[in-house]
Amino acid sequence: MESIDQATLVRVVQGATMEVFNTMLGLELSAGEVYAEESPPPPTEGVVSLIGMAGRWVGTGCIYCSGELACRLTAIMLMTDKIDAVTEEVLDVIGELTNMIIGNVKTGLEEALGPMGLSIPTVVYGRNFSARNAGEGAWTVFPFTLDGETFQVKIFLAPSRKPLQHIRPGFPHTYSLQG
Repeated sequence: MESIDQATLVRVVQGATMEVFNTMLGLELSAGEVYAEESPPPPTEGVVSLIGMAGRWVGTGCIYCSGELACRLTAIMLMTDKIDAVTEEVLDVIGELTNMIIGNVKTGLEEALGPMGLSIPTVVYGRNFSARNAGEGAWTVFPFTLDGETFQVKIFLAPSRKPLQHIRPGFPHTYSLQG
């Protein structure tokens, strides 16, 4: 079965994240030291957005930042004045940033890991929560800083026990509901 080495994963995730921030927001991130998160993190607060990945490899891509940074990124992306509170609009923008970043990560990994499908983002905002994966293994955490604020991308990948055989790049999936 295919696999991916740590150096390639780091190159793909950091490249995808920095490209989205530069292209969509006009911002330069500083990449921090990548590390493995072996156990669930302690409860935190902020905004977390998760996207599932499925194919020969399965897992989750996760974006985390503070509510304040989420508001700042939203104001920049929507070219509006300062946003003071996390609203539906802020959650939508963080979901869209997650879609772009993890979508670019997926594209960068497919050559080594085979075709993958992505779920739609799930975005959570609050206090005293933890996000973890039900799979066995560690998250790879990619910390970034922007003007002293932390922005994290986390990736969890594992070989699928039952690979999806129907995912083919370039072929749209259509569904019909008959009733």
